[in-house]
Amino acid sequence: MTDELDARYGRTRTRSRRDRLILVALAGTFVVVFGAWVIWAGQDGAKPVLEARDTSHRVLDDRTVSVTFEVSMPAGENASCAVQALNEQFVIVGWRIVAIPASEQYTRSFTEVLRTTQPSNTGLIYRCWLT
Repeated sequence: MTDELDARYGRTRTRSRRDRLILVALAGTFVVVFGAWVIWAGQDGAKPVLEARDTSHRVLDDRTVSVTFEVSMPAGENASCAVQALNEQFVIVGWRIVAIPASEQYTRSFTEVLRTTQPSNTGLIYRCWLT
């Protein structure tokens, strides 16, 4: 009786083996695709070409702030950096694009003096990019 019910509702040994085989094949395909993605993403190795760090700022007066920063970039490349001054409400009150000339040194330090429209409480690097 059980064999008749299994045959009627498609629960035969052949079907069970086929379902198990399909499941193993799908799991194997997933493992292969996931492994290939992990290897591909891991070998990207794209490290930052340009790195900028704020080192200090000094408020000179109500309308001027001095920003000191370091830029690390490959030798022989030109770059530009956006330097900004912020007030207590984090509103930009001073802004300048600074051209960084090519050099043989990887890391260099720069100091820029920004004029501001209001008293500022900080100065920092917004972003740098290769030009």
